[in-house]
Amino acid sequence: MLRYLKGLGIRRFLSFCDLTCIEKEVCSVSLNKTFKLNFSNKTMASSKTMNFAPGPAKVPEEVLEQAHREFFNYNNSGISVVELTHRGVDYGKINDEAEAALRELYQIPPNYKVLFLQGGGTGQFAAVPLNLCSSSDDVVDYIVTGTWSSKAAQEAEKYCKVNRVVPKTSVYTGIPDQSEWKLSNNAKYVYYCANETIHGIEFDFVPETNGVPLVCDMSSNVLTRPIDVTKFGVIFAGAQKNAGIPGVTFVIVREDLGKGMPICPTVFDYKINAANKSLYNTPPTYSVYILGLVFKWVLSKGGVPAMDKHSAVKSSLVYEVLDASNGFYHSVIKKGNRSRMNIPFRIGGPSGNDELETKFLNEAKARKMISLKGHRSVGGIRISLFNAITLDEAKALVEFLKEFQANNQ
Repeated sequence: MLRYLKGLGIRRFLSFCDLTCIEKEVCSVSLNKTFKLNFSNKTMASSKTMNFAPGPAKVPEEVLEQAHREFFNYNNSGISVVELTHRGVDYGKINDEAEAALRELYQIPPNYKVLFLQGGGTGQFAAVPLNLCSSSDDVVDYIVTGTWSSKAAQEAEKYCKVNRVVPKTSVYTGIPDQSEWKLSNNAKYVYYCANETIHGIEFDFVPETNGVPLVCDMSSNVLTRPIDVTKFGVIFAGAQKNAGIPGVTFVIVREDLGKGMPICPTVFDYKINAANKSLYNTPPTYSVYILGLVFKWVLSKGGVPAMDKHSAVKSSLVYEVLDASNGFYHSVIKKGNRSRMNIPFRIGGPSGNDELETKFLNEAKARKMISLKGHRSVGGIRISLFNAITLDEAKALVEFLKEFQANNQ
């Protein structure tokens, strides 16, 4: 028996214990007197690295624990959840429950379809114009406030005529006042990115389009603010920041939209995917499974309103330190447009001090705080505070910010 267990290796052995015990709590198998199995939340929290990554980002620990329990034997099927056929009853239930949970979270009306697609947010940069436009002569409006909305506009230009609503710039520091916007009178849709992860710019309002379908990329702040879905024509979000792991992008689309261009690839066709419940081709089954678990986790914590309050508290703690630092921590983003999800800043002045920023990252890593380096296009530091980041983790980071300033200013 021992030879067999050694052959499995420790990781496989742990899973072996999961499969052979009725309940984790009664699993008492050990390799020797000092080796014990301990799956308590306390142990997990005390030893786990604090991951402030901008995406793929931290997944709630309760979700990881459930996924671990079900990985080798899902629903007593005798096979792993990653082995389930997408045409079977078990995966059909996973797919349906994920959609039902999202509908409950946002009170999505029945005239809106929920799709689970592949291709990421970048795939939707093409899918949106391909579904909502019928001709290359169609005009669309793009509110460009950062890198991701800029990339979306560039992609849309392949398929239609793009009107940039706000003055073009290469330096993003906020959202221009709506009096400066130049919306078209014949646009097929108006597009914006609710939260720019690289620059740390977030809309705290929904743009008024006077009846023109509104399209929103919510990849990085979905599930963090209550919204009225009926104000939108299309909402999409890559899951890997606030809703799970890479591989799936969920789309909420009003059913009267999406007739599309003939050149629209089938895998991106909203109508076809809606008619087939996102099962026209093999879906990213495990990503949808985790997505559903995260939706249920949010519901169990009080839903989107609770996440909204949580986000406000965490981000306020960080911004208070930045604002009180007398310029040691420097942010260029207008206060009214600051992101609650992604907080980029420089250390030592507006242009940053490379030596100080490197020291900050090294000392943070020594405290098990990782993925704080800013995007390569802007440099500096970036703190990402997605839903899975706990208040205790945010407070630990805030204390480090204060201590680092005191020791280095």
